[in-house]
Amino acid sequence: MSATGTYTPKPGAAPLGRMIAAQAALETKMLLRNGEQLLLTVVIPTLLLVLFSSVDIVDTGAGEAVDFLTPGILALAVMSTAFTGQAIATGFERRYGVLKRLAASPLPRWALMTAKTASVLVTEVLQVLLVTVIALALGWDPRGNPLPVVLLLVLGTAAFSGLGLLMAGTLKAEATLAAANLVFLLLLVGGGVIVPLDRFPAGVQDVLALLPVSALSDGLRDVLQHGTGMPWGDLGILAVWAVVGLAAAGRFFRWE
Repeated sequence: MSATGTYTPKPGAAPLGRMIAAQAALETKMLLRNGEQLLLTVVIPTLLLVLFSSVDIVDTGAGEAVDFLTPGILALAVMSTAFTGQAIATGFERRYGVLKRLAASPLPRWALMTAKTASVLVTEVLQVLLVTVIALALGWDPRGNPLPVVLLLVLGTAAFSGLGLLMAGTLKAEATLAAANLVFLLLLVGGGVIVPLDRFPAGVQDVLALLPVSALSDGLRDVLQHGTGMPWGDLGILAVWAVVGLAAAGRFFRWE
């Protein structure tokens, strides 16, 4: 207490930006310390890239397998972090009352979700760098403009984050754990990540192409493998999923 009778430092909440940054740093540290999350978000995508690029298991069409697989693995990395990992972590935080206590703190609820999204983006940057280094070592020859790639990754993150938070905020933690892992496996097989969509029946292809992971995989593949311009169709699909997912999460998310 100072001589004038005021407290030093001045009591009260920290600036909003500093609170968001601190919470985002905490969320990132918790994610990187979780072995199961690292297995899902880092180890599995990189192992799949190395395995399917080195061993002729799946017919990926003309050209090098790594050129087809890398965009799909990048999409898988985004899905594993923004959807599966975030859904599971948030679901158990909700179960154990962590979200309820954080909601009572000076940090607004929307700022908490912003911090979680920032943590996801930091993790994804590390994933993209790791996958890129490994793919280049395997002979990947990327093409195209980086701007569409960034737009696809950002919209894909928004879409998967909304869906992950919707699941975590409406289902019980155990149900979220089972459902998130099941969706991850199903989309890994049927989302154009490793198996090309043209290997499926024509009617099924049309449905699978509307999935967010398919749009993200195809869009990244069009740019990075074929060197095309802006993939407006895939961007549009991701934008719709992002708007619907985030709006539904904001409407139905339960904090306890």
